[in-house]
Amino acid sequence: MARFTFKLPDIGEGIAEAEIVAWHVAVGDVVEEDQPLADMMTDKATVEMTAPVAGKVVEIGGGVGDMLAIGSALAIFEVEGEVAETAEAVASAPQPAFEAAPNEAAQVVKPDPVPEPQPAPVAAVPATPEAVVAPAPTSEAEHGRKPLASPAVRQRARDLGIDLALVKPAQGDRVRHADLDAFLTYNQGYRPAGHARADEAIRVIGMRRRIAENMAASKRHIPHFTYVEEIDVTKLEDLRADLNATRGNRPKLTMLPLLIVAICKALPDFPMINARYDDEAGVVTRHGAVHLGMATQTDAGLMVPVIRDAQDRNVWQLADEIRRLADAARNGKAKSEELSGSTLTLTSLGPLGGIATTPVINRPEVAIIGPNKVVERPVIRDGEIAVAKLMNLSISCDHRVVDGWDAASFVQALKRLLETPALLFVD
Repeated sequence: MARFTFKLPDIGEGIAEAEIVAWHVAVGDVVEEDQPLADMMTDKATVEMTAPVAGKVVEIGGGVGDMLAIGSALAIFEVEGEVAETAEAVASAPQPAFEAAPNEAAQVVKPDPVPEPQPAPVAAVPATPEAVVAPAPTSEAEHGRKPLASPAVRQRARDLGIDLALVKPAQGDRVRHADLDAFLTYNQGYRPAGHARADEAIRVIGMRRRIAENMAASKRHIPHFTYVEEIDVTKLEDLRADLNATRGNRPKLTMLPLLIVAICKALPDFPMINARYDDEAGVVTRHGAVHLGMATQTDAGLMVPVIRDAQDRNVWQLADEIRRLADAARNGKAKSEELSGSTLTLTSLGPLGGIATTPVINRPEVAIIGPNKVVERPVIRDGEIAVAKLMNLSISCDHRVVDGWDAASFVQALKRLLETPALLFVD
């Protein structure tokens, strides 16, 4: 028998190390050549490494979440016959298991679910209300007596968290199981609010670790400020309903395509919003084209696919692209170029939008816009009470390069467009 050391190959230009995000084998496993071995994540993609030889795995180079330098031993095999002692590359280039944008990761390994503890069984024994009392919880000592009960009844009462002094026996002075059942039946509020789950430690790896690093870097480097404005979207919602009623085979419009049209129309007067800031070089690049990042929640975490040249698309084209990119992100089919290069980000929680948000900027951008949910509320119009559909709109900006006046003026421009939606379709 011989030993074969498989070294982590060069899996991308400029890549010095990779993170182990999943092992498909364990020490002691016998594998075939080209069998999936491990998933390795770099800043650009997650790559599936395959076994270069057939043999038995005798050592692995690290655990899930560990960083491994290029050229380090990823796995050591025990093989039949004579083979070269080491291998630094595989015969065929590894294929990305899932591509991701720089500073974003592609998949997360989830732990097995921990079963929740089950409540103690309670026998269903009928009883009369006279068999039960329901005072505020007090101790046995406060009653000045120790209730009579068998050891089994006392143990069950302890398991259920019941003070036996609160339970009035139906017969005689001895508390029986039927008395406990009756007490529970007529005193449901005495039951505990819930059951504690077992503690679980989950290592922060892969995409979740990248998200954590990005959020920490954004808050550490960028002095955020948030501005929130209330917008009356009654007319906009009426327009959206009309467009959907006559849409034919087109996708159903949500609020987002209309909001993106408004953003693209307002940005030419506020170029400092559609920008990226290289704080190391001290250079702000104000972009002419709007490459709009669209924060999307996936099973693997938050991803930001990008609508390229959003200013050149109409409302229906935007709706199509939003749906396509969101599906690609959630299904793990988004390409690397579709997950990078945004100049401004839009983040929406949809029906969970809340009253107001303070979104975190997607560095190196300088602003992020967050619409909140639409609610109906009474308003005063021409001295009379009317019902309106209102939505709060939040914007967070980098105060190093965006002044509060500019951010507020930009949101007021959006407000004018959204409250007079005919302006969205005229030059």
